[in-house]
Amino acid sequence: MTDARRTLRLGLLLTLPAVTLTACGGTGTAARTTAGSGTGTISIWAHQGQDSENTALQNAVASFNSSQSEVKATLKFVPEKDYTKTLTATSASALPDVLEFDGPAMASFVYNHKLAPVTDYLSPGTVANATDAIKAQSTLDGKLYGLGIYDSGLGIYGNKKLLDAAGVKYPTGLDDPWTAADFTAALQKLAAANPSHKALDVKEDYGLATEWGSYGFSPIVWSAGGALIKQGKAAGALDTPAVAGAFKTFQSWRPAIDPDTDGNAFANGRVALSWSGHWSYPAYSKAIGSDLVVLPLPDFGSGPKTGQGSWAWGIGAGSKNAKAAGKFLDYLMGDTNVSAMTNANGAVPATKTVLSSSPLYKPGGPLHLFAQGLSQPCGDSDINKSCVAVTRPVTAGYPVITAQFSQALNAVYGGADPQSALTKAARAIDQDFSDNNGYSLSK
Repeated sequence: MTDARRTLRLGLLLTLPAVTLTACGGTGTAARTTAGSGTGTISIWAHQGQDSENTALQNAVASFNSSQSEVKATLKFVPEKDYTKTLTATSASALPDVLEFDGPAMASFVYNHKLAPVTDYLSPGTVANATDAIKAQSTLDGKLYGLGIYDSGLGIYGNKKLLDAAGVKYPTGLDDPWTAADFTAALQKLAAANPSHKALDVKEDYGLATEWGSYGFSPIVWSAGGALIKQGKAAGALDTPAVAGAFKTFQSWRPAIDPDTDGNAFANGRVALSWSGHWSYPAYSKAIGSDLVVLPLPDFGSGPKTGQGSWAWGIGAGSKNAKAAGKFLDYLMGDTNVSAMTNANGAVPATKTVLSSSPLYKPGGPLHLFAQGLSQPCGDSDINKSCVAVTRPVTAGYPVITAQFSQALNAVYGGADPQSALTKAARAIDQDFSDNNGYSLSK
């Protein structure tokens, strides 16, 4: 997957190995944030994404500066492929007052004393208007370290014309998802009706041994009653018989999956179903039109689940003007800027006010399913049958978790025994956590 396609379709990929993100091991001297006067110049760093996203952010900074005279914000873009590496390599004292960060990397930056809690510098209204799901992504040890403008979600896109032609009944929403057995039966029917004998796209072109593998398919773990890690341990959470059984089912779908080497398996009508996220909607809607339906992921026993999380904004731990930084973040999280950014990239708005009025995500909108899932957040630890949107583990050890899980997923997809692959991944994760004292924060 090229960087351009990754930016367009995901915008949430963690690209650094754990050893890079967790260098310094949380043992360095914590930077001291100073509130400051709330006036003067503040610096802002952001990842350079799609042109439309960049323009929306530039407009937000310009309008903030023209809206008042007390604070002047200066914006610097860093190429997305270098962004997290740049934050990692920069000392806390040299980081900007306001910085964007990739959601799964947040805990590593806190662990290495590079992010400050933001609650004291944001208005209560800004925090209250943020969705619970987006707050879960940036909360560690009870402290909020950032907020996002937008969130993400997963589902199954369906081509109603092809589904109906094959006589396949499909869900109407989160209340009646396909069971794993139902989904398997649907794939068999669809494959039998297709001369290619293919029925499903799982974005294999993204690469399964990547963050897409973890983000896209950890919902199978959660829906089977497991977890990537629980109470600091992967063994007994990731490698349970139920999770292994779920991945055995996933493995059985391989013959019906289109390898999607051109990225157009669903849009061109080669398959009837696509396991993807909100970012695929613009292209799919254009290609499929009124025959496009959006469905929940299948239920493996503990309810349908989805991943969530994306880029977020925080305050550098070494900022000497955090009060002014908070003023900018309050402005950035306002309806005008959130609407502009989510209109630019099509992502799920991460504020309650914009989410409820978005043409795509409001009740009756074509992507309301994603909003419904995010309105039932699990956080990263209390994963149960009654919640839907699960946060990737908020720990500085996440790079190890995602690397090991995605490698196991890729091995299973290639034919490896699911129980053996998951047990191997769990052991590697637990060994790393043991070696790093569980990535506990310095007190």
